[in-house]
Amino acid sequence: MSFRQEHELHKRRFGRNLGLGVILVGLVALVFGLTVVKVSNDDFSVETQVSGGQN
Repeated sequence: MSFRQEHELHKRRFGRNLGLGVILVGLVALVFGLTVVKVSNDDFSVETQVSGGQN
């Protein structure tokens, strides 16, 4: 019993889907990496406002 040969259209579609998948995974990795760097940055500090008598 032999399987039917895959059509050329399916091979092209698979190639495009694979390329799009790689691009999407790269974008997710980039956003995740930027988030990790921003959260783990120790130099980040919130400035506190001093309520004083000067206006």
